[in-house]
Amino acid sequence: MTRKRKIIFAALALLALLGSGVAAQRTILNKPKGSFITADAARMDLEESVLATGTLKAFQTVTVGAQVSGQLKVLHVALGDKVKKGQLLAEIDPVLQENNLKDAEAQVEYLRAQKQSKEALLRQYTLALQRQKEMRAQDASPVADLESAQAQVESTRHDVTAFNAQIKKALIAVDTARANLGYTRISAPMDGVVISIDTEQGQTVVSTQSATTILTLADLDTMTVKAKISEADVVRVKPGLPTYFTLLGDADTRYCGRLRAIEPGPAASSSSGSSSSSSSSSAVYYYGLFEVPNPGAKLKVSMTAQVAVVLNQARQALCIPVAALGEKLKDGRCTVQVLSGDKALRRVIRTGISNNVQVQVLEGLRDGEKVVLGDASSLPAASSGTMPPPPGGRH
Repeated sequence: MTRKRKIIFAALALLALLGSGVAAQRTILNKPKGSFITADAARMDLEESVLATGTLKAFQTVTVGAQVSGQLKVLHVALGDKVKKGQLLAEIDPVLQENNLKDAEAQVEYLRAQKQSKEALLRQYTLALQRQKEMRAQDASPVADLESAQAQVESTRHDVTAFNAQIKKALIAVDTARANLGYTRISAPMDGVVISIDTEQGQTVVSTQSATTILTLADLDTMTVKAKISEADVVRVKPGLPTYFTLLGDADTRYCGRLRAIEPGPAASSSSGSSSSSSSSSAVYYYGLFEVPNPGAKLKVSMTAQVAVVLNQARQALCIPVAALGEKLKDGRCTVQVLSGDKALRRVIRTGISNNVQVQVLEGLRDGEKVVLGDASSLPAASSGTMPPPPGGRH
């Protein structure tokens, strides 16, 4: 190799070394400063509530049944009909009850006739006793005849008393038969809507030990919501708190009310255990009850409601994301990182209510200040040349 060529190669090597140094310097000088993911402290309406699943029930429901047996001769209403109190709903074939009433009335007449016969006999025995007394006063008849006459009078008088009692009993039977005849005409006990028909026209009704259900009436002008509240949340709610719910098919409309009561007994309980262990786990719920008006009958029985029981509310409160909260101090305050220029400074704030997404700031922040949620430099950089493989895939 000639001297000239060696000089050229040395110069090229020196240039390459100088280029590498310049590139490294540029890389160091152009290194990006730390960047943060932030959120503004902003005003908004905040609500702290207990969520539950509820079921819609009619405010008042009455099961209309048959108290007598017989064939359901006529059903005057159909499913969904609105009825007024006292309106005739159904009729049961009255033949059996009419015959029972006639039989009871005939029994009363028979007993009254028997009583009259005894009363006539009593008058006869009374006259005979009077003659025996007069004859005995003149010593014209033996004592035995007088005693026999007295016994006949007393016995017949008691027979009349017995017939009086039997007549009273027969009159009670007449009243019962007349009432049973009235039960063949079934009337509405309240204003409402027919929500179910359990016995169709032409069916035979058998009422022996319990009344057979014919139909069910409900007052749908007001609906009762039965919200299933978990035992973890039920200690936080109390009657009088504002409530609202939405329907599965209409999430934009809120129906508002106030919690009326919390049932003292559990609504449902499921438990599991092992014969080798005494430990068990259970889920216990309690029904919270409240009413809402139902104009237009839009709300239906047994609909599912997404219920919220409002514990606290704050209008236009200064709020930040819950994710911005840091260490919680002993006095109840919390720390946050506030962006100042290109630095994150630690600050102590006092918080209020929270909905688990946003939290109210009572002191320590001003409107518009930025709180740090995280460091953007810790996020993985996306590669411009390749796509990440799917989870579980080969790469």
